[in-house]
Amino acid sequence: MAKILEEEEEEDDDFFSSSGCGCFLCAIKEPDARLRLANLSAFFRELPYCEDEGGTGGGSGQSCAVAVGAVWRAAMSAPDDPELPSLGAIRCMSLLLARALADAAWLRRGDNVYVPYYAAHVIGSYTIRSSAHAELTVAAGAVRPLLALLGGAMTWVEQRAAARALGHLASYEPTFPAVERHATEAVQLAVRSASTCIGDVYANFVTLAPSRRPKYQRDLMTFGLGGGADAEDRKAEEWASQLQCWSLYLLSCLASRDLSSHAMICQDALFLSELSRMWGGLANGDSPAGVGLLRLLCRSPVGRAAIAACRDALSSLCDLARSSDDWQYMAVDCLLLLLDDRATWHAVADATALCLSDLVDLRHLGPRRRLGDAIATALLLDDGHVVGDRELGGEAKRAIASVRELKGERKEREEAMPRDELLKREILAKEKKRQGNDSFMHGDVDKAIDHYTEALELCPLSRRRERLVLHSNRAQCGLARREADAAAYDMKGMARESLLDCLAFAGAWLDGRKHPRRAARGATPKLPYCVVRMISKQMSVTGLFAGVTMKDNKVESDDFMPRCSENNDGDDEDDEDNDPDDDDESEVEFADKAGLKMCTSGRELPIITGDAWTRLSRRT
Repeated sequence: MAKILEEEEEEDDDFFSSSGCGCFLCAIKEPDARLRLANLSAFFRELPYCEDEGGTGGGSGQSCAVAVGAVWRAAMSAPDDPELPSLGAIRCMSLLLARALADAAWLRRGDNVYVPYYAAHVIGSYTIRSSAHAELTVAAGAVRPLLALLGGAMTWVEQRAAARALGHLASYEPTFPAVERHATEAVQLAVRSASTCIGDVYANFVTLAPSRRPKYQRDLMTFGLGGGADAEDRKAEEWASQLQCWSLYLLSCLASRDLSSHAMICQDALFLSELSRMWGGLANGDSPAGVGLLRLLCRSPVGRAAIAACRDALSSLCDLARSSDDWQYMAVDCLLLLLDDRATWHAVADATALCLSDLVDLRHLGPRRRLGDAIATALLLDDGHVVGDRELGGEAKRAIASVRELKGERKEREEAMPRDELLKREILAKEKKRQGNDSFMHGDVDKAIDHYTEALELCPLSRRRERLVLHSNRAQCGLARREADAAAYDMKGMARESLLDCLAFAGAWLDGRKHPRRAARGATPKLPYCVVRMISKQMSVTGLFAGVTMKDNKVESDDFMPRCSENNDGDDEDDEDNDPDDDDESEVEFADKAGLKMCTSGRELPIITGDAWTRLSRRT
């Protein structure tokens, strides 16, 4: 299983930099290798038993917290270096964790409150890429103290470091059994952590006045460099996101190696319903988070049964399957796994057929190839639409009938048609699209929908890009009629999907390299004002704590917006789209005639310039 990558803090002027020379610093700088190894080994043996601020051995006056902080710096700068772990660094950190949990008086003494976080962080750093270091951690007895921290024995700050370390231990074959022995407890703690950490961080840190926030947590977040409450809030959001992602990663490691854990994970129906919405925030865009765990659960009968019975989970998967999220293909994978099981086919088809039928024209998505065919095959698995005494609902029946006609009868008819007839149908489809545009401009939305539907019925299946544009225009009509399910995530309150769709649309729209003719004309790419406005809106409500502060104000975006982006239809190279006039210019005119002001991208998007734009636009 691929590991979740993380950004480690690399600041030189951290909280411990002013401590001056101490026994650890002297020992590690000793030029004589024999003396260095002996001194470091002695240091790690004595450190867990220090009794006061100057009791690290050697009488240097260096506190235990400063000494552990120095080890933390060494672990971050060289996590693969075996020297310190082999000399007892990991065992030392494990003993310090056990002492901090058992001796409250010692923990309150001096700066010892910093010790548990850095000790757990050292373990996490040394085990991020090394199975050998993970084995040393298990041998040192660190699993038990780390589980206690994950369970909230201290605060969310230490919980984050513990979740990170436990995730590493569970990812290696040799050390997985040590975590598996505590699987029941680990699953319960990780589920609770993933479910509650966002609200916990918000309530116990973000909402507090700066003067009431624990000083050691503020120091850990800002490394003593200051930056005020705003810097602390940003770091708190990032760390809360990481805590949720690491908790889900731990669950994913258990679920990938131990199918018996699926039943434990699926016991909490509320957790399942929220799981696909746990995305890690913009700071963790590379983490599959909740949907990655859902896909693992869909590989066992007990997991499929639980997810098929959870309407919220199915609805969330459908929303993700129609979004521009990087993990869109994972949501489709989940739905296909559920549909491929006859025990869950009926429940899933009834809830998702309408959504999936819109995706049967896709050829590939992410790493998946011939995805549309796989979707059609899965939807047509049970031709009778009856399982026992249960029958599909009307919408699902119609959607499946449409797929059957599209992939079967219509495909065969069009393959047998003369090329002149296909060209004629294509011309008629464009005329219907023009009529739909005119009807929309004159405010007759219902007639516009009819025209776009007729155009889809005429437009040859080989003209995939044109068909996707027609779907997009029809969705815009749904937006005008304020039909949220037919048009926009924004109306349904799904901010993340809305933001990602808008960014996908904007990225493709502004990329003139994808349109040589436009570049040749020297045209300046412009972004519709409505897109700029929507991006600004969603950026303000996609923060990790938005769900805590605005529980009744969710947001979402246009299902088809990225699909009508110019030449970005997710299709293969063999798409027979060679019409020199088919440059989607009509969609530019469509937006302009609708009264949408146009603006240039550079000056009008100050909210997502620089690093923020780079981080976000890479997801398109």
